[in-house]
Amino acid sequence: MSPFYLDAARAFVTGANTGIGQAIAVDLARHGCHVVAVGRSGMDETLAAVRAEGGHADALRADLGTVTGATEAFAEAQERFGPINILVNNAGIIRRADSIDFTEEDWDEVMDINLKVVFFLSQAFAKARLAAGRGGSIINIASLLSFQGGIRIPSYTASKSGVAGLTKTLSNEWSASGVRVNAVAPGYVATNNTDALRADPVRNQAILDRIPIGRWAEPADIAGAVTFLASEASGYITGITLPVDGGWLGR
Repeated sequence: MSPFYLDAARAFVTGANTGIGQAIAVDLARHGCHVVAVGRSGMDETLAAVRAEGGHADALRADLGTVTGATEAFAEAQERFGPINILVNNAGIIRRADSIDFTEEDWDEVMDINLKVVFFLSQAFAKARLAAGRGGSIINIASLLSFQGGIRIPSYTASKSGVAGLTKTLSNEWSASGVRVNAVAPGYVATNNTDALRADPVRNQAILDRIPIGRWAEPADIAGAVTFLASEASGYITGITLPVDGGWLGR
């Protein structure tokens, strides 16, 4: 059997209603994984896409902006669907403003969802896996801003830099017990979050000029890397943040 196949695996994927999260859910299911798609909004489109690929998924509504909402959803998923052995921390938000004007509210909201909840959801996952004496895989969604500073996105940059560091720390602590922890750092991806950038001809062209592959990523480009890190094909990989950026960082 292919080491990329995820038969009998069960994944908890946050922010799976659209964009990158939806593509991750579909790709994991395509490779045999039972996906629990989690988010604040409806998952009908994601479930339909999974079914169209012959996969298996269920949906949970949850407030992923709070530790309680996220961890209670994880506990519910395990109770309803069985042990979770793959966690994908994909849910995240971004707020844009000059740093001189950035508000405490926007700072806290981004940091809570993008970093605080990522830690405590990972902790809940690891507690369950270690208590069962079983391994698992955590894949965090980082960003190019885990490596670069960006402009007008101070809380997002801080949170995604934190995700990269947290990935290393948790890997150091849990890998020997079989829980691998990695991250994927997407480059510029064609999603709703980047509509404004792609609609700006000057900014769009400047971005394309920097990407050696010469195009924006599609969500499926990110999903393939997540599936790899979730599978036994990456069984000796832990603690990394893998850029999926079309060559942006090499430029």
